Amino acid sequence: MKYLVFIVCFLTQYVSWSQSQLWRNNYPEHSITYNIDNKNLPHQDNIEMAGKRVAAIVNYATDSLGQLSIERQVFFPQFHPFIKTTDPSWFVYRSYLMKIFTDDILPKLFINKKVFVPGPLKQITINGILNFEHKASKEGIVMKREFFPSPSERLFVEKLTIVNTSNATININTSNSFQKFEDQDADGAFSLVVTSGIPKQIVLTPKDSVSFSVRIMANRDTEPLPKQTHEQALEERKAFLDKMSSSLILETPDKNLNTLFEFSKIRASESIFESKLGLIHSPGGGRYYVGIWANDQAEYVSPFFPYLGYEVGNISAMNMYRAFAKKTNPEYTKLPYAFEVEGLPPPAPLDRGDAAMIAYGASQFALASGDSAISEELWQLITWCLEYSKRQLNKEGVVKSESDEMENRVETGTANLSTSALYYGALKHSADLAKSLNKSKRVIKKYKKQAQKLNVAIEQYFGATVEGLDTYKYYKEHKALRHWICMPLVVGINTRKEATIEALFNRLWTKNGVHVEKNNPNPSVSNIFWDRGTLYALRGTFLSGATDTSLEKLKQFSYERLLGKRVPYVVEAYPEGNMAHLSAESGLYCRVFIEGLFGINPTGLNSFSLIPRLPKNWNEMALRKVKAFGQDFDIEVKRLGNITNIKVIDNKSGKVLLNKNSLLNEPISLKF
Repeated sequence: MKYLVFIVCFLTQYVSWSQSQLWRNNYPEHSITYNIDNKNLPHQDNIEMAGKRVAAIVNYATDSLGQLSIERQVFFPQFHPFIKTTDPSWFVYRSYLMKIFTDDILPKLFINKKVFVPGPLKQITINGILNFEHKASKEGIVMKREFFPSPSERLFVEKLTIVNTSNATININTSNSFQKFEDQDADGAFSLVVTSGIPKQIVLTPKDSVSFSVRIMANRDTEPLPKQTHEQALEERKAFLDKMSSSLILETPDKNLNTLFEFSKIRASESIFESKLGLIHSPGGGRYYVGIWANDQAEYVSPFFPYLGYEVGNISAMNMYRAFAKKTNPEYTKLPYAFEVEGLPPPAPLDRGDAAMIAYGASQFALASGDSAISEELWQLITWCLEYSKRQLNKEGVVKSESDEMENRVETGTANLSTSALYYGALKHSADLAKSLNKSKRVIKKYKKQAQKLNVAIEQYFGATVEGLDTYKYYKEHKALRHWICMPLVVGINTRKEATIEALFNRLWTKNGVHVEKNNPNPSVSNIFWDRGTLYALRGTFLSGATDTSLEKLKQFSYERLLGKRVPYVVEAYPEGNMAHLSAESGLYCRVFIEGLFGINPTGLNSFSLIPRLPKNWNEMALRKVKAFGQDFDIEVKRLGNITNIKVIDNKSGKVLLNKNSLLNEPISLKF
């Protein structure tokens, strides 16, 4: 109940927020800091962090006096307690070992026969680790707290450090905390244990310090508890953060874009869990663990991992695509749109256009991987999904589906624009992949011809005047502008780009990005936003050449997500989902730059085209240590008067692979 009150307060506060800078960007350090003063109290927010066997949402709040309180919602995704006999059957899909811990789990410190209370909060810093620093207490003790998951163990850590800033020696007696909870699931009994490793007595001389930790961990009765110390877990977490910061580095004149890009790599990559399907990426957000979806994993985040060069991410992508491939069938009946709780298909399968999502994402992933063996393995899944989508064409030549990725939250008709656009994009990428894999000219020609016909059908079926703009209706009977009208721009269809950009950035835009729909007959729909819609819109508008308009919106949106009231990642949705830090959305944020700002489009296993969109107020930008296509290269873009110089540099040899001056009227091609 207390957790629910926390969330209600958070949402109530959010509705009244106005854009103001509460956080400071410490660029070029990869961190942001919130300095506490009376003007920005009270304050509350939460952040999600994850490792392969644990995830945690840390809710933190300061009252008007700066006193800090914390709730830790900790998940052990591989343990699935039995649901109650009174629960609805779908509860099994959210059955993870989860418990909420307040500050009651902290050990007590006694000074002069009184319980020590930390001073008011001084600052919060986020750098892949959640850090709190308190002001000195009346005894002169400063407390610092660090929260982080173990990347490999079933362990979530709160490291506490106390520093004696006084001129006197302070004697402290302590009482350790220990809690144990036992439960069982279909695989047997397990335990959840909370313990602290603080000495019974501490003597702090002036300027001296001591560190201890609270460890929340779980284990099966047949295995030992995690052995990692807080120092070992912190070292492993920092090694992961170093891996993120040393690959796919964005350099622009805007420090907020650079920093949110860095943070997004972390969130997109940390939410990968061990499961019965192998390592798999999952959204998180308090609801979605050890599960995969055709949109979040197949379409959104997996095509990002080859550019980052994150091997764990690439492995998770293949495990996910393999799970869907096992469900392909000669009858071409619809695929499940997800596998939850380590492999359960949804209880009521719904065709959301999932075959188009999978074909689009898998063909992009295969091309960017640069790996012919991986691509050959994925070819069967891709071609099955293309054939399935072809069989769903209606008499007007667009793809029928029961819904889209919003799963009937809003009406989508019998055929929607998103599904057809994704199928179109998948056909184009698959034709390029077929050429790289030396498939027959007949196959290549077939997919190109199908894409051409679909392009015409999309224009004829969806092209319309909507709310006075010559853009797209989302489905045949639709009368209002919707966020997913950006999808033709994303896949390179620019026939109605001016009106579509007007719709996205003027009619549907708010300080939280693109809303789903403003003029829906259902009043509740007008308040809905999903960051994924904004991120697709920005990717598409950059790609279409609306550079400066897109940059203005990207900067506004990024500022709000990085330095506003809800930080430090892009989110899922509002009001649904409590603006959760779903992981795949962070991958979409990075793709705004990879595919939008830099215009990278894979054209083969060892080739791509690019059309960088250098804003008029920027003289240069770069994307460094790109790991796609089996390579490691930098892209440098610089202004030379009225033209743009583009260089691609091999990081292993230092060789300049491309050095071209261009007006950027057409994409530039590069083959390794």
